[in-house]
This record gives sequence, structure tokens and C-alpha cells, in this order.
Amino acid sequence: MNYSYPFEGLGVALVTPFKKDGQIDFNSLQTIVENLIAGGVDHLCVLGTTAETPTLSAAERKQVIKFVVAQVNGRIPIMVGCSSNCTATAVEQIKEYQIDGVDAILSAVPYYNKPSQEGIYQHFTQIAKASAKPIILYNVPGRTGVNMTAQTTLRIAREFKNVIGIKEASGNMEQVKEIITGAPEGFRVIIGDDSLAMEAIRNGAAGVISVIGNAIPKRFSELVHLTMQGKYADAEQIQKQLQPLYGLLFKEGSPCGVKALMSSRGQLEDIVRLPLVPVSEALHNDIIKGFADIKG
Repeated sequence: MNYSYPFEGLGVALVTPFKKDGQIDFNSLQTIVENLIAGGVDHLCVLGTTAETPTLSAAERKQVIKFVVAQVNGRIPIMVGCSSNCTATAVEQIKEYQIDGVDAILSAVPYYNKPSQEGIYQHFTQIAKASAKPIILYNVPGRTGVNMTAQTTLRIAREFKNVIGIKEASGNMEQVKEIITGAPEGFRVIIGDDSLAMEAIRNGAAGVISVIGNAIPKRFSELVHLTMQGKYADAEQIQKQLQPLYGLLFKEGSPCGVKALMSSRGQLEDIVRLPLVPVSEALHNDIIKGFADIKG
């Protein structure tokens, strides 16, 4: 089977809005999805880290997937996060999530167990064999506790044609460049750090899966698309504006920061599920002040 790569440009790791009673706010989710598409977002990542997926029940996860797929209605590609530190559990979930309208599965390096590189390879071997959908690997050592090396990534990419890319969030641009340089045909790198989007795309990355894009899709879309078009001077002007602000959204956990910003703009309630809590009043004020002149 030939697998195409549909995830160019700006992807957004979609937040999950909640009501004051703690239930999922599907009305707000509908509005957010429409705002992102209107803002120039090229694809969506559903049930990623930013969605607070570990706090969602199995039933809620399925509801979110079906709701977003129906709302998007084929207008842009969708990848769905499916990760576990138990390989068998991840395989089981993948088989459940492969519904029509989902274009790929995003699967993170197993967390907490801290497997060896061989263990990571064997884990993704089982994932690749189980999935009828294309696979995007996800390397995020800051959350999983272990880094998947470029060598392991490329080993997987070369052996499994249905593994079509990686979301690289190691923050290590040398590692990112090594993967881009050694990638087999059809395998692409998506950067997982908003602040590195411009640099990564200039070095051959396919795009970014963004957190900040939830709140300011139009502005961040401009930065990404200008960079892809080679209009670096124009993109740099936006980057200079945003560079001091990226860290604010992660200072007290994610998606706490971006939800604070979105709440201030009437897009959702400023509610996260434990063990996350809303940002402090001081940080909330810094976020509002920092983004005051940046329109969506």
C-alpha cells in the first residue's frame, strides 16, 4: 500500500474544553474547531497531550474523536493520539480508533517505563503491525522520560512503510536535522515545539503541531506559511513578536497557559482537570498582557 503524507504546514494539538461541572463542552469544541479552520490551520491533532487525554475516560475519548471528525467533515486531515506505556494496550486502542475520517495515528514513545532503544523499536514494531492507518511517531522526552534517538527513529522509518513521520519534540535541533537528512522517501518530520517552528521548517521539516495555534491560529498560521514560502524576513517579524511569549504558556503546565489565554478571549471556560490546575493570577495577568496586541 502507498501512504501519502497529508500533514504539511500548521497543525494544532486541539484542547478539550470543559464546562463548570467538569464535563466536556462540545459547544465550545465546535466553535474552536471552526475558528481553527477559518484561521488557516492545515490539520488537527485530536487526543494529544494538549487535550488532557490522560484525564479523559475511554468513552469520552471516543466521543471527542467522533465529534471532531463529524465537525471537520473532511475539510482538513486529522491525526488521533493513541499512546500507552503498555504496548498491548496501545495496540488495542489503535484498533478502536481507526474510524473513517481519521487520517493517521499519533503514538508517543512509552512513558514512565523508560525503555531501551531496542524496547522502543519493538514497541513501535507492534504499533505499525496493528494499524491500518498511517503512523506518526511522537518523541517527547520531557514528558516520557526517555529520548528516542535519531538512529531508532530512522530504523523504524526504513522498516515500516506505514510509519510516515515523526512529531519531534526533543527540542534538539541537531537530532531533528539528523532525522530530516537520513529520512527515507515519504517520511517527514513535524516539529513539536512552537518556538522552533520557523527554524525547523527552514531546515526541511514539514511543519509544526502547535499549542499556541489554539489561541492565535491566524497569526501563527502566517508565521508557518510565510516560512514555508521562503519569506523569512516577514516570518521573522512575527517570530520576534511571539518569541518572548511562548514560554508563558508552559510556565505552569500545558494546556493551562493556552486555556487561560483562550478563556480571556471568550473561547472556553478556564477549566482543566486534576492534577492540572489553572495558572496563578500573576501568570494569568502576564499572559493577558503579553498577548494583548496579538490578534487571533
